[in-house]
Amino acid sequence: MLMAAFALLLGIPAAAASAAQGTGWIRLAHLSPNTPPVDVYLYSFGNSNAKIVLHHVAYGEVSPYEAVTPGDYSVAMRAAGASASSQPVLSTSVTVKDGHAYTVAGMGPKSGLRLQVLNDDLTTPKGKSSMRVIQASLKEQTVKFTCGGQTIVPKATFASVSSYQAIPANTWTMQAIGSGSTATGRWAMDAGTVHTMVVLDGAHGLEIVNLEDAAGAGQPPAGGVTTGFGGTAGHGPGSPLPWLAVIGAGALVAVVGGLRLRRHGLRRQINTGV
Repeated sequence: MLMAAFALLLGIPAAAASAAQGTGWIRLAHLSPNTPPVDVYLYSFGNSNAKIVLHHVAYGEVSPYEAVTPGDYSVAMRAAGASASSQPVLSTSVTVKDGHAYTVAGMGPKSGLRLQVLNDDLTTPKGKSSMRVIQASLKEQTVKFTCGGQTIVPKATFASVSSYQAIPANTWTMQAIGSGSTATGRWAMDAGTVHTMVVLDGAHGLEIVNLEDAAGAGQPPAGGVTTGFGGTAGHGPGSPLPWLAVIGAGALVAVVGGLRLRRHGLRRQINTGV
């Protein structure tokens, strides 16, 4: 609404102003098992005012995608509760392109923690779904990931990210198989959807989380968790989260605070010891 009002003041149709800027998407994740909760900041390049701030992000938490204007950004990670002016524990840069989506994730063990920028696919071959696997379990250093009994990733090592693979659209049973624990889940993989399957350390062994990167051809990124047997809990760029954008004099400054993400443990399909 603010963007539309600003555009009208200049005599520019809101749709034209939005199209001229373009849109990219970014989400933030904490996937380091032995790293304590952190605060994560997203800055526009050259702007010291944080565009997004996520407070007390714990292991296994992934934000929904947030729509941003294409351009250069930096991501900073600080210990939970640390001053916003303190030196970040980690930082990295990401260039957001129009129509593209990215995940910036804290990966690896605490002693070798890094911020990794992942390019997220939003399309898949016609009539197919596609998926990739992030192995974020430290207790099981290596896992095999299967879909419908067929091996998708034979040896996923800790902190690795596989490439996307196209699979037939169907409802599939998937397993993450470690040396001492197995996680099992069943999800609908509809045609045109793109998924990131994240293997985590749970309270009783391995767990699998299904992140829906894209909801279908021509649709914006979903970014949320697919829960249960085909149910979804996705959030698109228009998700009503407390992320505030203030637009004036042609500059965008967003200040976000107090967002506590829910752990993506929403009805995970888990079966240990299979």
